[in-house]
Amino acid sequence: ERSATGITEQLTEIGFDSGRMKTGTPPRVDGRSLDYSLMIPQPGDEFPEKFSYLDTAVLKTQRDCHMTHTSKEVHELLKEGFDRSPMFNGRIKSIGPRYCPSIEDKIHRFADKESHQIFVEPEGWDTVEVYVNGFSTSLPEDIQYKALKSVKGFENVKFFRPGYAIEYDYFPPTQLKHSLETKIIENLYFAGQINGTTGYEEAASQGLMAGINAHLKINELPPFTLKRDEAYIGVLIDDLITKGTEEPYRMFTSRAEYRTLLRQDNADLRLTPKGYALGLASEERLRSMEEKERKSNEFIDFFRSTSFNPDDMNSILQEVDSSPVKQADKMYKVFSRPRVRMDHMLQLKEVADYVKYNELNREVMEQAEIQVKYSGYIEKEKNNADKLQRLENIKIPDSFDYSRLKSLSWEAREKLQEIRPVTISQASRISGVSPSDISVLLVFLGR
Repeated sequence: ERSATGITEQLTEIGFDSGRMKTGTPPRVDGRSLDYSLMIPQPGDEFPEKFSYLDTAVLKTQRDCHMTHTSKEVHELLKEGFDRSPMFNGRIKSIGPRYCPSIEDKIHRFADKESHQIFVEPEGWDTVEVYVNGFSTSLPEDIQYKALKSVKGFENVKFFRPGYAIEYDYFPPTQLKHSLETKIIENLYFAGQINGTTGYEEAASQGLMAGINAHLKINELPPFTLKRDEAYIGVLIDDLITKGTEEPYRMFTSRAEYRTLLRQDNADLRLTPKGYALGLASEERLRSMEEKERKSNEFIDFFRSTSFNPDDMNSILQEVDSSPVKQADKMYKVFSRPRVRMDHMLQLKEVADYVKYNELNREVMEQAEIQVKYSGYIEKEKNNADKLQRLENIKIPDSFDYSRLKSLSWEAREKLQEIRPVTISQASRISGVSPSDISVLLVFLGR
């Protein structure tokens, strides 16, 4: 596949900064040529979850992945081609994903390791193609083939496509607004690898936000943004805009300071009303979410207001090796204990009757259990987010001249002038901007 040229040159002529990054991919092979009996099965979840919050069917049948390992022999075969690997011999000089090193990198950097894991992943139900995860490489095809044939279970492997490397241009994302519109050219939006990210979900989420904002812009409506305490998309875009990236950016949960609020069980509660307001979520979806929220809250209130019989509760507490109770109390108090789960509470007749009468499904019960178990942590994070929101509400004028503020550090002036944050909160997250610099800004803005 030939590379596309010309667009980068045109954009840099206009004034954009650009850089280079690299990524690699493993071979795709014919699953019928593999011997799975020599590998370790990696089954899916016992109770698979759904991506959809609508009444869709739960997956009943799953396909296992499998695990195997490289060996000293495999490593020696791969080393024969190191001088012909563009990712390894210096032909490709740019930076690749930190957490997805090529097999060449792994062998070189972890020379003391005699083997590395390989995950054998079927590409889907209607294909025999298999993705050899952990064997990302840019080595010549003959070396890949010879080395992979020496991996246990791959003795008769047939290739569909060898692994390969790609080097590509990106534009440092500090040149964007939070709407993903470029600061230099109005109505031009960047999304995906062009912003220095890697990964399908990262690209898809940016495309979604850029598309929403392009639509809002042509209809003369204000841009749509998600805050750091509202969605991982908000964390992703805010990190890119305020901090930039010098290596392919991946969205790890550890990047978010409000992880207790950004859970998969409450994604519908957080984002469905926003989707509905934009015209992206149907009224059916909104009503379904509201019913789940109502039933969860009512179930929590039931635990807060209903007392238990000490004898009934103690039989459960003995089962989970938790201290017995001496007198009747509200169910909520005991349910908050670490080892007491919803399954245990359902042994109480009052709880079982409530669930049956109100026709509560597993999602509602899970939501109620999480809210009970983590209420203290959730409340603490909400308070922290509210404090940050106060700084988020203090806007910085578009034309603000930072060079006038001599009390700012030289580094802060330079970074603020380059990134041009929209709010004080965003300014506080820029690398090189100290708390004292934020105080200077607050004073100057009359706060």
